[in-house]
Amino acid sequence: MPWKMAARDAALVLMTLALWRLDARTRTHGVGLVPLGVAGAAGVMTAVCGYLAHEWGHFAGARLSRSIVHLPTQVAAVFLFNFDSERNSRAQFVAMSCGGLLTSTLVFAWLLRILPAHANSSRVALALVGLGLAATVVLEVPIAWRVARGAPLPRGSVYKSPTAES
Repeated sequence: MPWKMAARDAALVLMTLALWRLDARTRTHGVGLVPLGVAGAAGVMTAVCGYLAHEWGHFAGARLSRSIVHLPTQVAAVFLFNFDSERNSRAQFVAMSCGGLLTSTLVFAWLLRILPAHANSSRVALALVGLGLAATVVLEVPIAWRVARGAPLPRGSVYKSPTAES
């Protein structure tokens, strides 16, 4: 388990929750730079948390399928892990891919249900998380579909082991 990454992401979630609390307080003060800035920050950080949930979904799919993954050496890494395409199967790749899509879909649906519809922060959050979900459908689903139908596994930088030659 990548404990350092989990701690990093938990801190970001707590920061996001603090921004939402501040947004609820500043929202009552009408329109101004501070309320708009707080709303924007809360919305953007919610999208960051949505991205992190997407990555954790990929990780869960990979771990549930017993995939071989390589964890980053730095906490500031953009991706939670590298999927080893040379050592994993087609089914493991599809499971890893489905984990990200499923998590993104659930997060978007959950946010639609819980966020206050009238808040600018909600509009920013839903727009950005929705854009992330759309990007997943456009960029990741076709690759997973091709792999499921027999195409070779991708060999890009996030699909290599750290010891593989570049």
